[in-house]
Amino acid sequence: MAECDTLYSSRREKLVEHVFVGEILRNLWRSGVHEVDVLRAETDASGYDIVVEVGSVVRHIQLKSSALNSSTSRQKVNLALGNKPSGCVLWVLFNSSTLELGPFLWFGGIPGDPLPDMTSFPVAKHTKGNAEGLKAERANIRVIAKGKFTKIDSISAVVEKLFGLQPVKQP
Repeated sequence: MAECDTLYSSRREKLVEHVFVGEILRNLWRSGVHEVDVLRAETDASGYDIVVEVGSVVRHIQLKSSALNSSTSRQKVNLALGNKPSGCVLWVLFNSSTLELGPFLWFGGIPGDPLPDMTSFPVAKHTKGNAEGLKAERANIRVIAKGKFTKIDSISAVVEKLFGLQPVKQP
């Protein structure tokens, strides 16, 4: 399975994104919220992958994903996300065998508040070095440690964080 994870990581990342959006929409539907807009960024130059609008709340969301057994301990986040209203980072953990989502890791504020200030976090570096082997800094990218994220156990609790809506009782 590990070779498959490496070979198809981009496809799996998109699959996790689609499942996540579907779960959010299903939870909102079950809560009686039927008017939802979901927009996808063509590029991630502004620091977000999707925009979800529910009522007056517009969330610019940077999605990150890792398998539950992954050793990933930090994420790189574009400072431009802090310029978006209600920007947030949602780190989706998933079971690599079943692709079941959760738990989730959250970095953001309440609906209407901007992303917490990231300028004090370490500046990211390029993964590949130049001809001399030096890895240049990426001035607009910050590294956020896993410990700075808040754990969220369910998709309904994610919806509550995103939009301030009360979670749907799971059957």
